[in-house]
Amino acid sequence: MIVENLVRTQKTEKMRYNYFYRLLKGKLSITYGIDTTEVQSYGIEVERQDFVEDKLVNIERDCVKSISTQRYKVHNLLKLLYDNCVSPVHLVDVLGENIDDYIVDFDKEIKYIAY
Repeated sequence: MIVENLVRTQKTEKMRYNYFYRLLKGKLSITYGIDTTEVQSYGIEVERQDFVEDKLVNIERDCVKSISTQRYKVHNLLKLLYDNCVSPVHLVDVLGENIDDYIVDFDKEIKYIAY
């Protein structure tokens, strides 16, 4: 589910690029010991649409569905991408370290539910 969508446009002499930065909300099933539970997760999708003279000529899209259980953290990453006009091609390159750091949020959520 898309819970937030930021849009920006960049123009050159020959092309127009529409960028969409979307905050995604979903559920993730995690097995902890012998139990499986669902936790809320947030992710990001980035899409770029390329236009030549108002004709759509290309679409690039990439997403990371489960980054963190904490919406504010993922929103901050979304804003970083938007502010720097990051292409979908570079989504994982730019967010890789943050994604690795935020994986512990899922462990914390499971431990909270388990106790």
